[in-house]
Amino acid sequence: MATTDAPVVARDGSTDRTAPLVVLLHGRGSHEQEILSLTAHLPTGSAYAAVRAPIAEGGGYAWFANRGIGRPISSSLREGLDWFRAWLELEAPAGRPVVLIGFSGGAAFAGGLLLDDPARFAGAAILYGTLPFEAGVPVTAGHLSAVPVFVAQGDQDTVIPKDLQDRTWTYLHHDSEATVTSHRDPGGHTLTLPVIESLSIWLQSLPLQPHPSDGSARPRPRIS
Repeated sequence: MATTDAPVVARDGSTDRTAPLVVLLHGRGSHEQEILSLTAHLPTGSAYAAVRAPIAEGGGYAWFANRGIGRPISSSLREGLDWFRAWLELEAPAGRPVVLIGFSGGAAFAGGLLLDDPARFAGAAILYGTLPFEAGVPVTAGHLSAVPVFVAQGDQDTVIPKDLQDRTWTYLHHDSEATVTSHRDPGGHTLTLPVIESLSIWLQSLPLQPHPSDGSARPRPRIS
């Protein structure tokens, strides 16, 4: 993992460095441009940053090495979390609200970031993925108390092991004490329009989310 390198980031939305920052984390084997397309369906007013995972894998990128689907190797996850946080501290100094949105492997990474430091984030969306259990981050009772979390799962998802999906659903809804908004979809391992619409409503409902009065168009995506 090239953890000394700054991440490649694709950007959309507000260019105000004090605006709430929504960080998009793509799935395993994907890249930042694919998940950036999600911003066309999300609220205006925030800054959006889609980060490329640090590990090259096939034609895409991964957030961590694993010991099975949805099961990160602890040392690899820790290295990735520290690498990401070094970027985030420059991108969003303390006081700037940050929300994480992760899909599939990116959901596990978002979950790792949130569990590692719940107070750092204003919320997180875990989309068609799992929390990183037995991977060196705490999953104790009450650990996410009052943190806004959005979780979406597909009833026919055969990519993420069912035991991990079920454990994630149970932990978030019961043990974590997070403020959970959830959406179950009859489909598989694919973001659907109803889930995206629910995600957008959830983002808009967060206290940090600005409500711009003008109807100005979103700037074109940028890459840094």
